[in-house]
Amino acid sequence: MAIPHYLTLPTGQMRVWRAGEGPAVVVLPGLTEAAATAADRVAAVLPGHAITALEWPGIGGSAGLQVSTIRQVSALIGAAIDALGLGDAPGIAIDLAAPVARVLASKGQAWLLIQEPRAKAWAGRGFAPGDLTPRGDGTHLTALWAHLRNSCLLDPADPVRPDFTGGPLATPEELDLAVISASVDGPAYARLWDILAGAVVEQDGDLAPVRTATMAEAVAAIGALPNRPAAGSLPATAPLPSGIWCDHADIANARLHVRHCGTAVRPLMILQSAPGSTAPLAEVIEGLGQIRHVVAPDYPGNGDSSKPDGKVDIASLARSMLAAADAMGFDELDLWGTHTGAVVALEMALIAPERIGRMVMEAPPILPAAFTADILDNYLPPIRPDRWGLHLQQAWNMRRDMFLFWPWYNHQRAALRPLGLPDARFLHDWTIGLLKSGRTYDRSYRAAFEYHTAERLPHLTVPALITAGPADMLAEGLAKLRDIAPACVEVASTPATVWYPNQPAEARAETIAIYTRFLDGAA
Repeated sequence: MAIPHYLTLPTGQMRVWRAGEGPAVVVLPGLTEAAATAADRVAAVLPGHAITALEWPGIGGSAGLQVSTIRQVSALIGAAIDALGLGDAPGIAIDLAAPVARVLASKGQAWLLIQEPRAKAWAGRGFAPGDLTPRGDGTHLTALWAHLRNSCLLDPADPVRPDFTGGPLATPEELDLAVISASVDGPAYARLWDILAGAVVEQDGDLAPVRTATMAEAVAAIGALPNRPAAGSLPATAPLPSGIWCDHADIANARLHVRHCGTAVRPLMILQSAPGSTAPLAEVIEGLGQIRHVVAPDYPGNGDSSKPDGKVDIASLARSMLAAADAMGFDELDLWGTHTGAVVALEMALIAPERIGRMVMEAPPILPAAFTADILDNYLPPIRPDRWGLHLQQAWNMRRDMFLFWPWYNHQRAALRPLGLPDARFLHDWTIGLLKSGRTYDRSYRAAFEYHTAERLPHLTVPALITAGPADMLAEGLAKLRDIAPACVEVASTPATVWYPNQPAEARAETIAIYTRFLDGAA
C-alpha cells in the first residue's frame, strides 16, 4: 500500500504518496479518486517502480495550499516535483490533470495523458461537483458521493447511459477515500475541479504536444525506458515557520500521523479523544505550542494514521504513544489528554513514570458499571462504506446527535444536553475525522470505556491536573475522581472545554491559561 509523506513548500505542506521501489514515476491523479488509490493502482501495473502520487492543492493532506488559477496550480505542482527531486522522472497524468501535465511538459518533463478525452467530455457539458459548502443536514457529502460515483459509472458525454469502457468500477472503499480526501475542504475541491476543467477547454494551443495513451500503453512506454536509476528517498519533512505542521512517526505496527506546533525544547504530547483525529484540538495545540514543542499523534486506527488490525486496549495505546515518543527522539515529555486521551496519558505515566514530567487529564471517563455496559452495547455501531454512500448520513447524524444527547443513541428528553449544535463546518470536520477512522473507529473508543480508571488512578505518582469544563458530559465524574486521586493529583473545573462548540472565547483562553500554569509548575 502507498505510504504518505509530507513535503513542506514555502506556502504550506503537500502530501504525497509513495508506492513501490525502483525507477521513479510521478502520478498526477484525476479528481475522481484519492491520491493513495492512484498510487496503488499505478504501482499494481508498474511493478519494480517507485510511484509518487501528488495530492492536489486544496485536497486531503494538501488542503492548506490554496489556489485560484491554473498558473498557480501548475507552479505548485512543478515546485513540488522539483523539491522531491523528480524533475527527470516520467509522469502519468489522469483525466483532469492533463492541463497541468501539458504545462510541465513544455518545460521538458516527459508526460503521458490518461483518459484526457473523458476530462474533455466532462468539461464540454459542464459536469462538476457544484456547491460543496457544508450543509446542516450533511447532504453535501451525499452529493459529492453521487458526483464521484457518476464520474466512473456514466458515459462522460452522455450522462444518462452507463459507460461500458474503462477499467473496473470504483469500490465503495475507493469512493469513500475519494470523498474523504475531497471533503477536507469541499469548496476548495470544487474550485480546483472548475479550474482544471476550464483549462481543459481553454488551454494554450502553443504548448508542446503531449502523448495521450491508455494505461496499458503508458505502462509499456515507461517500462521500455532504458537504464533508469532507482528513485531516492523522499526528503525529510521540514517544519513550517509558524502554526501547526504535519509529519509522521513510524512505530512497530503503524505509521502515525503527527501534528506539530511550537519551537520550545521541552515536548508535550497531546492525546486525542476518540474516535477521530487530533484535528479538533487545534486551538489546544496552538495554545500550548506557545510554551512547548507540541506533538499530537492520531492513534493507530484513527484519523490519518494507518489502520492495523487487532484488538486495542488503553495499555496498547499507551505503549504506542511511548513508541511514538521514542521515534521522535523524546526521552522525557509532558502530557495533555482529553477523554480517551486522558486515560492513555494515565497509563503512559503508570508504565513509564520516569519519562513523564507533568500531565493534564481532561475528563477521564469514570462511569457506573451498568451505564458502561449499555455504552459498549450501543454506542459503537459499525460504519461501513456501501455503494450508495449511506454510511455518510449515518456518520453525520451520529456526530450530530453526540451534541444533542448523552449518550447519543438515547433519544429521550431526559438525555438531552445543553451544549447546543455546532455550525455546519464544525460538524463537517468532526464527521470527516470519524470517516477517516473508518472501520477501526470504535477500537480506541471501546478501549476507553473498558478501562478501569478508578482502579488505575490511585497508583499514579506523576504530578497531574484533572479537569473538565461545565459542558463536558463527563464533568460529573470530577467528584469521584477527587475522592480517589492520590496526593500528586489536583482536581479542578475549568471555564470551558476548548475544543467543544459554542464555548466563549474568554473562557477558552482562561482554560488554556490554567493548563499553561500547571504545566509550567505555577500555582
